[in-house]
Amino acid sequence: MKFKLPNPGLEDRIPSHERLEILEKEEVDDRPKWDNKTQYMLTCVGFCVGLGNVWRFPYLCQKYGGGAFMIPFLILLVVQGIPLLHMEFAIGQRLRKGSVGVWNGIHPYLGGVGKASMCVSFLVSLYYNTIIAWVMWYFFNSFQDPLPWSHCPLNDNRTGYVEECAKSSPVDYFWYRSTLNSSTSIDDSGSIQWWLLLCLVCAWAVLYVCCIRGIETTGKAVYVTSTLPYVVLTIFLIRGLTLKGSVNGIVFLFTPDIAELSNPDTWLNAGAQVFYSFSLAFGGLISFSSYNSVHNHCEQDAVTISVINGITSVYAATVIYSIIGFRATERYDDCNDRNILSLMNTFDLPERNITADNYDKVLENLNLTYPEVIKNLNLETCNLNAFLSEGVEGTGLAFIVFTEAITKMPVSPLWSILFFIMLFCLGLSSMFGNIEGVLVPLQDLNVFPKSWPKEALTGMICLVSFLIALIFVQASGNYWLALFDEFAGSIPLLIIGFCEMVGVVYIYGIDRFNDDIEFMIGHKPNIFWQATWRVISPLVMFVILLFYFVTKVNKELFYIAWNPDYVNFPILERLPFANWIYAIIFILAGVPSLVIPATFLFKFIRNRCRKQDDLQALQTVSSAVSMNGLSN
Repeated sequence: MKFKLPNPGLEDRIPSHERLEILEKEEVDDRPKWDNKTQYMLTCVGFCVGLGNVWRFPYLCQKYGGGAFMIPFLILLVVQGIPLLHMEFAIGQRLRKGSVGVWNGIHPYLGGVGKASMCVSFLVSLYYNTIIAWVMWYFFNSFQDPLPWSHCPLNDNRTGYVEECAKSSPVDYFWYRSTLNSSTSIDDSGSIQWWLLLCLVCAWAVLYVCCIRGIETTGKAVYVTSTLPYVVLTIFLIRGLTLKGSVNGIVFLFTPDIAELSNPDTWLNAGAQVFYSFSLAFGGLISFSSYNSVHNHCEQDAVTISVINGITSVYAATVIYSIIGFRATERYDDCNDRNILSLMNTFDLPERNITADNYDKVLENLNLTYPEVIKNLNLETCNLNAFLSEGVEGTGLAFIVFTEAITKMPVSPLWSILFFIMLFCLGLSSMFGNIEGVLVPLQDLNVFPKSWPKEALTGMICLVSFLIALIFVQASGNYWLALFDEFAGSIPLLIIGFCEMVGVVYIYGIDRFNDDIEFMIGHKPNIFWQATWRVISPLVMFVILLFYFVTKVNKELFYIAWNPDYVNFPILERLPFANWIYAIIFILAGVPSLVIPATFLFKFIRNRCRKQDDLQALQTVSSAVSMNGLSN
């Protein structure tokens, strides 16, 4: 006995296999197609492999047991990520439509799934391209020697350094003051920062040029944007391994803490990371696969891209922590040097009498002889693991930790230029998929006249997105971006992914889906796909969604702010959100999620009303016929 919900009219909404064969020939000049398989694969890899692989995955590894985090990550990659990726590829290729068209075709009541994907893609695009604008600002500033974030600026009297910078650090000051000019709270919007505004204009202009004709132009750009990051990562790895302490970082990253496997948060974050790193539920992958030949081997594509994605995450983490290991070792050595200098000055010791090698032994001897003197010196505690344990994710890793490490490298401007070129390519290739996830659904919904050329549609989307994104180049922009990042791409994506799996398996029908895949690739899915699609993947996603929702609802919401007047400065101040911010959070996380049930209810009620109108019309006609019969 197989469970399948009723789905009347499905045969009329989707093309038959015979019709697909005809469309394959007729659409040669009408529907966009990939120039070759390499172009399609690079586009999908570029969309899936983004900034999160570089700055979120390494942080999660470091936070949740190093090598131990790899175990749940790889398990959930297999039972959650790959099955849903294969399903999105297959259903897009089968129905040859974007996300809205696909889900309307499967069942009109599921149209909200495609609309929700479009909403999430739009919201994520707003802040994601702002990060690209920040990257461009740092890239432009990298053509200086020394780098502007390697030293503090002088004060107005030129008698010392700016106090805010002297209290913090050059990299913190350049990020929070010179770049963001951050206000002290999200309530204080401040003015628009003109330098970031210009970078934002450049970021959206570059994206428009690359997406101006859809896959015809993005398909060419991915040859650079999807491959160059791997070249730069390899260069950084080679360079990193030559730096002192790099191996310390790599060993620290992958040293497993098996106890973390019993921590539910480890599994929850591993599942969420798999979901985000594949760019699932955005709608872009469905659109990309719809441009394929109907007989493209989508199963092989899903496995290949999954392997590339997983390897890239581990590879990027290795590169990042080789550099972080170097940074931590430098800070550890500087800490020891300050202590050594303090001891030499206090006890009037000759130079090189105390070295890094004999420091611990000399300190122990002096502490036995002069314990009160040593106690009053207040020597710093220098612990390499403590420096390595300073976990930083997201913008903090890219614009503070990594930039600080770069300043300590020889020829630092060169490494800075390479690093921000890599981030630019990673961000841009991911934006191609986000824009596709907005553009194609709008076309399916007939929001714009069909007579409009694709250049105009793309331009309109970019212009509207740019105007809304101005909120991120205010003095409070960094706080707004963190808010969008936290809520726009979290719960909605999990809900969409769960609805996709249930929609295909239990509404479209798993047997029909199996027959479709056999038609497309020549054989039915094996037992692995059957088990994951029918039971394992929906169950895993439901559990992750449930735990994620519970932890977020019970968690008190705070954000961190840069405040030079804070008593513990340069530690970031932890502030509660104002009450009105919760309305924004509802819009970001709630509205895309509620689009799905709202669409279902709207179409259900509309259909019921239509049936009643049709019934009344039928009764009226019947009555008229009866009256005519009696009169005759």
